[in-house]
Amino acid sequence: MTRMGTARTVPHHIAIVMDGNGRWATKRFLPRVAGHKKGLDVLRACVRHCGDLGVKVLTVFAFSSENWNRPADEVSGLMELLAAALSREVPQLQAEGVRIHFVGDRSALSEKVRSGLAQAEALTAGNHRLVFNVCFNYGGRWDITQAAAQLAARGGEAITELSLSRAMALAHVPDPDLVIRTGGELRISNFLLWQAAYSELYFSDKLWPEFDAAALDKAIADYSRRERRFGRTSEQLAPSARANRKAA
Repeated sequence: MTRMGTARTVPHHIAIVMDGNGRWATKRFLPRVAGHKKGLDVLRACVRHCGDLGVKVLTVFAFSSENWNRPADEVSGLMELLAAALSREVPQLQAEGVRIHFVGDRSALSEKVRSGLAQAEALTAGNHRLVFNVCFNYGGRWDITQAAAQLAARGGEAITELSLSRAMALAHVPDPDLVIRTGGELRISNFLLWQAAYSELYFSDKLWPEFDAAALDKAIADYSRRERRFGRTSEQLAPSARANRKAA
């Protein structure tokens, strides 16, 4: 894959809502789980491409807390796919220097799945090339609630933006610079509600199994053209922009 842009234009942290697996399969008269299997192939390529580009953190929405409401056969298929992926994909991630974190409520998962997640995290704990967060049984409202519950349980600790941020499930990485959603839907669906407060949003009509390296490059190119002000004005940003050009 071709490396694009420079370190200044590639986001440090990309988050992706991988939407459209089921629709991709349905269009081809396949069971929905076939779309999820194809989506896993695309995710594998995406992780590798992000590492090649110099992205430092990739966070994906793999299974939301609302996805339990889907048909039982699809949910069980996703659980089987996760178990298979842990045995097949994690050794390759380890070899490529990827550190994996599973983010979400594990209480509803089987002991076998919980053990597999913990083993994958332990195996890759020493890697630094790319942090790969897999949000599984995750919801943004759950994340805020569990963070507030942590602070309340400690007793006496003030609830501030900083203390709440430190109790979030993604406290180990900076907030995402770019949030991508595939599948043509224009919403974030309870994903990273706290962390995406200042993220750039990018929506693609491509279904996730169709989202290839060129599509990711296009999203990053769009991101690199945007001006991120964080409440400041363009005029305030101009001096630092000139300084960056001189440094280059």
